[in-house]
Amino acid sequence: MDLVLSYADSYVLTPYVYPAMWPEEDPFRQLISLFIVTNLGGLVIYFLFGTLSYYFIFDHSLKKHPQFLENQVAREIKYSVRALPWISVPTVAIFFAEVRGYGRLYDNIEDSPYGWFGVIFSMLSFLFFTDMCIYWIHRFLHHKLVYKRLHKPHHVWKVPTPFASHAFHPVDGFLQSIPYHIYPFLFPLHKVTYLGLYIFVNIWTISIHDGDYRVPSALKQIINGAAHHTDHHLYFDYNYGQYFTLWDKIGGSFRNPSSFESAGPHDYVKKLQDSELSSTRNGCGDEKTQNGDRLKNK
Repeated sequence: MDLVLSYADSYVLTPYVYPAMWPEEDPFRQLISLFIVTNLGGLVIYFLFGTLSYYFIFDHSLKKHPQFLENQVAREIKYSVRALPWISVPTVAIFFAEVRGYGRLYDNIEDSPYGWFGVIFSMLSFLFFTDMCIYWIHRFLHHKLVYKRLHKPHHVWKVPTPFASHAFHPVDGFLQSIPYHIYPFLFPLHKVTYLGLYIFVNIWTISIHDGDYRVPSALKQIINGAAHHTDHHLYFDYNYGQYFTLWDKIGGSFRNPSSFESAGPHDYVKKLQDSELSSTRNGCGDEKTQNGDRLKNK
């Protein structure tokens, strides 16, 4: 975040916001700046990619599903916008520690113990490490002692849209983000790589709520995509993973997505539509029969 903060200071905050005598290195100023940048960045990512996903990827026929709530999209957005500032409070504290140099983030590829290989390896290890941690945090949030208070608000959306991606109770949202933040305190990570991964995980969170269940056949049993996560919303005790199905298979919570078995939300909506169409046709047929009988009687 020190890279982002440096750009924000250089181009916006120092010339237009803060008084000239307030140094950029002042801790209190950095905290305020991080809070502003984190919230604005979070909202931009949420609305930009959420909107693109909603209008160009999300199948709007899912809004006809009986478990799709009235005014659901507006409610998802409202809940997210209310939660994000609270989630950002502890997040900013961690970012502040990074900016003050307490993490293991580095600026140059040459600073990596293994050069470019180390950078590429860190991307993969970040994904596997955070996937493992989020799996267990997510399972904990389903424990009966904490579920109703913390995680249930996210499960209100049985058939979610991309805007449900950040509609969490603030404590829930922060707990599931902890692995992203602790990784660079435990392992070396390039700063630009970390920033890219942080943006990626937010986009991924949107994507697993987008209702697009298509996955290459070879990856269906590996990638925990929207099909898997939608079943988690619908059936509760399955598919806790973030990116991969590995920990669900290890933990015994893997469920093959109903969408892969022609029994998912899209299939249910299609059956409803077919049933309505059939009823309409039968109704027209009955009406024609009745009219024919009337003519005969005349």
